[in-house]
Amino acid sequence: MSETKKNAADEARVGVYICHCGGNISDHVDVETVAEVVRNIPGVVVSHTNMFMCSDPGQELIQDDIKKSGINRVVVASCAPSLHETTFRGAISRADMNPYLYEHANIREQDSWVHHGDPATNKAITLIAAAIAKARNLEPLAPIRVNAANHATVIGGGIAGLRAAVDLAKNGIKVALIEKSPFLGGNASQLDRVFPTGEKAGDLIHSLATAAMKDPNITICPCTEVTGVEGYIGNFTIKISSKPPTDTEARQKLAKIGSAATGSFHPFTGFYPGNIPAADKEESLTSGVIIFATGFALYQPRQGEFGYGDNKEVITLRQLIRLMAEDQTGASALNFNGRPVRRVAMIHCVGSRQIPGIHEADENDYMNEYCSRTCCTATLQAALEIKDRYPGTQVLDFYRDIRTYGHNQEDYYQRASEQNVLFFRYEPEDSPVITRTSGEFPLKITVIDKLTFNEEIEAEVDLVVLATGMQAANISNLVEMMKLPVGSDKFLQEVHPKLRPVEMANGGILLAGTCQAPMDINEACNAAQAAAAKAASLLGNGYVELDPFVARVNPDKCQGSGACVTECPEKAIRMREDGKAEVNPALCTGCGMCVAVCAENAIDVQGWTLKQYEDMIDAIVQF
Repeated sequence: MSETKKNAADEARVGVYICHCGGNISDHVDVETVAEVVRNIPGVVVSHTNMFMCSDPGQELIQDDIKKSGINRVVVASCAPSLHETTFRGAISRADMNPYLYEHANIREQDSWVHHGDPATNKAITLIAAAIAKARNLEPLAPIRVNAANHATVIGGGIAGLRAAVDLAKNGIKVALIEKSPFLGGNASQLDRVFPTGEKAGDLIHSLATAAMKDPNITICPCTEVTGVEGYIGNFTIKISSKPPTDTEARQKLAKIGSAATGSFHPFTGFYPGNIPAADKEESLTSGVIIFATGFALYQPRQGEFGYGDNKEVITLRQLIRLMAEDQTGASALNFNGRPVRRVAMIHCVGSRQIPGIHEADENDYMNEYCSRTCCTATLQAALEIKDRYPGTQVLDFYRDIRTYGHNQEDYYQRASEQNVLFFRYEPEDSPVITRTSGEFPLKITVIDKLTFNEEIEAEVDLVVLATGMQAANISNLVEMMKLPVGSDKFLQEVHPKLRPVEMANGGILLAGTCQAPMDINEACNAAQAAAAKAASLLGNGYVELDPFVARVNPDKCQGSGACVTECPEKAIRMREDGKAEVNPALCTGCGMCVAVCAENAIDVQGWTLKQYEDMIDAIVQF
């Protein structure tokens, strides 16, 4: 055992490290004064400041003090612990010190961003003093090791689910790919060509689906849904139910393609794997991780929204894409309902960037206030295809903002301008109005154009195309069943967009693709590969290590009331035969609800004991 590890059980020698955060903290907190004050708190051996504690020099400063000054507790005062707690634990561990002998004080979000001057400086001293008080009572902890099944369940057979499954299988992980429909490909199968490469969406799906079918490590389960989930990271028990398709549209598609089409892609239907269940069947899977690839739902315009539903000449962008893909006539104009389309209007942001007080909420009083990100480029791509295939057709583009954010996607806007696509900019409160005419063109579109200094523009058109946005798929049954975190936009919520971008707060549950946010196909596949890589790193050793911040029962104090068992939301506590409570650390989330109901104070959460709380409060009162 190293000297540092020996010191962990001896008198606390605390090192305090205060971050300037590039001015985020030091512009409002006098960090040098703070360092000087806390240096005099009992137990503190060193007190340093640094411009960026999370940087390599900042981490090396901590490591040098552990090795040279013999500190055996570390307090870092910087930004929120959710950002860099893992960073500092890693630095401490590399210096041969137990990484859990560390406490964090948030003096940015909880101080410098809400206070200025003396109040900010004084509060920083108080927060750090409380952290020091807790740190003196920290004990060395060890990660919880849990055996992990070398198996992953991927929910969703769209392009992200397929990409994740294929990558997992390449890493030697067995995969169950669960898809509720008879077909693979998801929303991508409803597309023709994808930007910016111009590749056929069907070719991409066919390539991935064929690879999945041929891989012995992948079991494809069409017409299947998840009906129950129990367990924890490394050892999930997943109940699935498979049924023959009952949906009329699905049955019609199956009858149309026939059994001989097994292993083939069908435009605007999907890839047909062929192994459709002949009868109802239920079974259980044991998986180490679960990957959500449940995709998105396309916004459905309301009756009358931009004339949709009231006029057959008002369609969605997805309908236009299919219409053009199926037009193999070689005619000089696209034919719609028996007449050539001479002039088409395309309207952006339908069902995205909705504004309270201007747009109408849904039946649940909810609005899609976010940008769907892919619609602008998809609309411009369709406009360019119209100009390429039907050069005589005029294209009018009505937009709020053009957001071609992806690599090389600004070219779509430039090319559209060069090919005489006419652009008109409108404000949400002056959205285009669609009316029916009895003249040469069936529809008239009226808008206040901001590009011509609020001039009212009228244009008669043969077709209006609505660029509808992405919204979260309805997976409320899984969300409720598994207690999954959901963002304000109703998409599944990751732990951190930069540090843990494909992980959910529920251990062992990962995200792939548009179940998390609007993405294009490239982004969805990248996210799926990231999820697969994370799964491989979790399962590669045959076990996973979890943070030890879980409840621990003192059997000498436990009187066996069972209140903790009743209160535990994770069902992580059971009563032993001797009448004492026992915690399953793999299931425990450290919420502390059992601590609150134990009359004998027989339960503590490791790393957050009642004694540590009491000492923190005493320090706060003192300062």
